[in-house]
Amino acid sequence: MTLDETAAQALAEVGEVLQKALPRQVEVMAGPIREARRIVLYGVGREGLMMRSLAMRLFHLGLDAHVVGDMTTPPVGEGDLLIVSAGPGQFSTVMALIGVAKGAGASTMCVTAEPGGAAPAVADHVVHLEAQTMANDQGGATSVLPMGSLFEAAQFLFFEMLILHLRDIMGVTPEAMRANHTNLE
Repeated sequence: MTLDETAAQALAEVGEVLQKALPRQVEVMAGPIREARRIVLYGVGREGLMMRSLAMRLFHLGLDAHVVGDMTTPPVGEGDLLIVSAGPGQFSTVMALIGVAKGAGASTMCVTAEPGGAAPAVADHVVHLEAQTMANDQGGATSVLPMGSLFEAAQFLFFEMLILHLRDIMGVTPEAMRANHTNLE
């Protein structure tokens, strides 16, 4: 397979994930985000990078969004929302953070490719992106993208669709979003 053919296949795979997820999963995610007083996000590895990307965009919308582990992340409590990513359905740190958030009275949401996993089972809200992760990247039909890259690529574009949806229903203009972008670059 040529590089062009591989790229076309990768784009088709990401498109298929989005086609299955939109618009239903955007609605599942948008409601709790709009209701939250504060939003804190977490993910491990490359999924963590996608969660940081989402946190930035939520901030651009004017929402109070933070990333677990940043020194300025406030405590969560009643009215807050912890959003975690657990593509394969479970990570020990994700499970621990869900427990802490629930114990503090916060609501929890899990973005996953495995809705039957341990983390989604204990989360208040589950967003399902049907994509290959490292949990199922061997044998049978696999993505042209390595390991969990299909899930991560789909997350990035799905989160951007979520932001466009939230922007529209919240009445935030592109100019207002740009005004929230840092000038320290």
